[in-house]
Amino acid sequence: MRRVLVTGRGGQLATGLEAALPAQGFEAILVGQPEFEFDRPETVAVAFAVARPDAVVNCAAWTAVDAAEDNEAAAFRANALGPALIARHCATLGIPLIQISTDYVFDGLKGTPYSEEDAPNPLGAYGRTKLAGEWAALAGNPCTTVLRTAWVFAPMGNNFVRTMLRVGAERPELRVVADQRGSPTAAPDLADAIAGVLARMRETGWREAYRGVFHAVASGTTTWHAFAEAIFEAAAPFNGPRPRVHAITTAEYPTKAVRPADGRLDTAKLAATFGVTLPPWRAGLDRVVQALHGA
Repeated sequence: MRRVLVTGRGGQLATGLEAALPAQGFEAILVGQPEFEFDRPETVAVAFAVARPDAVVNCAAWTAVDAAEDNEAAAFRANALGPALIARHCATLGIPLIQISTDYVFDGLKGTPYSEEDAPNPLGAYGRTKLAGEWAALAGNPCTTVLRTAWVFAPMGNNFVRTMLRVGAERPELRVVADQRGSPTAAPDLADAIAGVLARMRETGWREAYRGVFHAVASGTTTWHAFAEAIFEAAAPFNGPRPRVHAITTAEYPTKAVRPADGRLDTAKLAATFGVTLPPWRAGLDRVVQALHGA
């Protein structure tokens, strides 16, 4: 296994994989819009024919959570029909597919970290379409590994870290939700983990134990409010902003889509199966903040 086709070029995770895969001896072949479109299946076929991949990581997705509530059909095309199409091509070639999914497949009501055996119960359109994408990827290709992640951030793209640093520089005080829990996951760390999973597959060949759903998030958990405070703390050595961050409830910050209040994920299965663990979320934050400031 050498050539890895990565969809979603320009996105946070695909950009991370562009660096992480060569470090593990893979050739990363990135594809994305406008020449690669799930709505135009012929472009997907061309990408596979040109790349001749040995494995695929599908990072392409509709990730605008609130907008999905108003346009679930478009989100479904990207998040469910897209993975179905990718899976069919992978099955034809007999190659592994790593499908990226989300903690939003859960309702956040369990009270303890979710395992892969817990029943999904998405609260909104985004979670529903991503869950459908898991099923489509698994049904379409016998060699499919689904990785659920959460709260992804990177030195580029639209994410909580960049938003906080921007608005923190504009306002002396911020209000951030403090009653939602999760694991902020740095895209470069997640990319390293995916490269590690692929390296294990290359080393052992495909095994039936690799098929199914795995949770892949940074170690440790926090709230959005505590994450915001940690962001400003991490940016302080670079003369970053230091606004006052007020804790508020989800009810005080209404959004169109309902978010899971507690999306913590248990990652023991990933470690046991692939020997892969992600660093603590604070280490990932430091890595991204340093990259943002050229350190």
